[in-house]
Parts: sequence; C-alpha cells; structure tokens
Amino acid sequence: MTSSTNQVYPVIWHNNAVSLIDQTRLPNEYAFVEIHRSEDMAQAIKTMIVRGAPAIGVAAAYGMYLGAREIETSDRHQFLDRLDQVAQLLRSTRPTAVNLFWAISRMMKAAYETLGTVDEIKQILFQTAQSINVEDLQTCQAIGDRGLAVLPNTPEKLTILTHCNAGALATAGYGTALGVVRSAWREGRLARLFADETRPRLQGAKLTTWECVQEGIPVTLITDNMAAHCMKQGLIDAVVVGADRIAANGDAANKIGTYSLAIVAKSHNIPFFVAAPLSTVDFELSDGGKIPIEERNPEEIYQIGDTLITPSGIDYYNPAFDVTPAELITAIITENGAFAPANLAKSHLKQIR
Repeated sequence: MTSSTNQVYPVIWHNNAVSLIDQTRLPNEYAFVEIHRSEDMAQAIKTMIVRGAPAIGVAAAYGMYLGAREIETSDRHQFLDRLDQVAQLLRSTRPTAVNLFWAISRMMKAAYETLGTVDEIKQILFQTAQSINVEDLQTCQAIGDRGLAVLPNTPEKLTILTHCNAGALATAGYGTALGVVRSAWREGRLARLFADETRPRLQGAKLTTWECVQEGIPVTLITDNMAAHCMKQGLIDAVVVGADRIAANGDAANKIGTYSLAIVAKSHNIPFFVAAPLSTVDFELSDGGKIPIEERNPEEIYQIGDTLITPSGIDYYNPAFDVTPAELITAIITENGAFAPANLAKSHLKQIR
C-alpha cells in the first residue's frame, strides 16, 4: 500500500477570500490567485484558472457568497433580486459543466429558504458553500474507492489510461477519474498511469502528469493519437475518464477526444469507465444530444503559447467537449457505486429528487 503526501486542493477559503490554484500556469509555476469579488470568480472560471466540473461547482458556490457579501441592502427582496443577478453572471461562464448550475441552484435555494435577515442569509450562503466544498472532497474519495470494485482483476498490477484531467485539480480534492487511480495506487493495484496529452489545452500533459509527480504515481505521457496503438500493444488494461455532464440515459460529455477514445477501447475489448459524482448527472436531459457543447476561442488551436502553428486564411472549429454514447461505457462510477449506464437513472432518480 502507498500513501499520498502532497495533497492538492484547488479551491480554498483563506483570509476571507477564495484562493485558487492558477491552473493556467502549471506545471511551470505553482501559484495562487486570490478572489474577493464575484466578477473576478466568473472571470477565473471563464479563463480556466479553475476548471473541471466539480471544482467549477465549488468555485461558483463561493462566487455566490462573494456576490452576496457585496450586496449592500437590508431589504430581503432587493437582496434576492441582486443575488439572482450574481447567479446569472456565474451561469454565463461555461455552458457544459452541470455542476456549475447545480451549485448555483443549491445556493439560491438556500437563500430563498432562509427566512431571517439579510445578514443571516449571507451566513447561510457561506455555510452552504463550505458544505459543497467538503462534500465534494468526501464524494471524490468515495468514487475512488468504489472504482476499485470494478477495475479488472489482472495477474499483474494494472495500467490505466486517462484523458484530460479529472484529478484533484478538477474537484475539491482527490479527483474522480484520478480518484480511482489514486485509490488503486494506494492499494498496490496500479503499475502505471498513461495520460493523453489532451489537445488543444494539454490538460493531460500539464495537469495530470503534474499531479502524479506530486504523489509519486508512475505516469507515461502519450499524444492523443497514440492511444489505439498502445491498446493494440497490450499496454492498457482499462480506461477511466471524468465527465462534465451525464444525461439520464448514461451518455457522457467530457473533454474533446473522449468519444474517440471510447471507440478504440471498445474495438480492443478494454473496459471504459466514467467516474463522476451524482451532481454531474443531469436527470432533466434524456440523452446526450441535448447537452450544450461549449465552443472556445480558436486561438487554442492555431497557436501554442505565443507561437502560431498554422497558416492564415483557414477556418477553425474548437468544441471543448464531445459526448460518448452510453453503449460505449462499461460503467459509471459514482459515490454510491458503479452502475451500467442504463441503470443509473433508475437507481438514483428518486434519491436525487
């Protein structure tokens, strides 16, 4: 068994403000950005200083409290109206990650259900944001341990492939997909993690490998188009990825490139797991075709750093996510266990509501 020592927490309440690990500066610089205002939190989410669906949800919850703190009125109705404007601002930052909307809705619900003074509402909002943070960390640890039950039993230790970064940096801590990896490493079942670089923003290269280095987890970086070759060579035992939104039928939206990874995993008879909290499941959406897909600035494609890598005069298409059909997913690993995609809604819809 191996224990981790350098735990990573990307969203921290400290000195009456929110400290975010600036993920745009990793791995070259480990730096924090201090957020005091809701507008600054919205910008941090939009520019991916903080990213990953659960971490965005935690950050948005704190952003709601920061916005509430800025409102100077003792009138309850005026306060709630202005708080709704803060919610709209934060909702407008990124359209795909459902945890963002879930956290904001939970904060608004807490505000409306508190019948005391404005100051009492603000205190309840702070407590709710803190609860969302703590709960997500506990949820990720549960996801990691639940994942151990469905990972394949192999004569040797496992090699797992992941895409993008669904680790501690993408959550309150520990991670979803990397939570499973961490738990497997802790229990002595993991030989090595393979990480896709994840174009165009390179979250696998910059963030997933960085997390592994912090904890001493053996990691091999590959380019996105090497995955099929690695599978054919027998280097991969399982694929574990995260999700930004899961539809009721089990279709899962995740970082662009996940869908093609699921196809090649299916072709090579390699189990493909999605690890995500139940807060990522959108039971209001019947299937993945209804999941809104964020399109980002094309400069993410045509330049790396300050260097242009394409000629002028061409068009660009830069969706940030794709949707993996449920039939390509072996199981969805949640804090309550691992479920076949078709059984997810049936098992949890009553509980969630």
